[in-house]
Amino acid sequence: MQGSELLQEGLALMGLGMGFVFVFLTILVISVTLMSKLIDRFQPAPVAAPAGRNSAKTPASNGQNDEVAAVISAAVHRYRSSRRP
Repeated sequence: MQGSELLQEGLALMGLGMGFVFVFLTILVISVTLMSKLIDRFQPAPVAAPAGRNSAKTPASNGQNDEVAAVISAAVHRYRSSRRP
């Protein structure tokens, strides 16, 4: 085989590979878009809860967040103290 024949075959193989990837990605984008539209059509987005209900839970959440932070801090301290030689 001559150099020009190898180059032609290489370019043909490259074009075939790139064409296959392009077609596959195009089909993938189209299918994801269609599935997204179908999901939006048959399962609408949930309605957001009113703001008044969330404000009642905020103080309890802050207390719970402080407790979780304290527990995590204690666990990290215990882990680090057990790892020291």
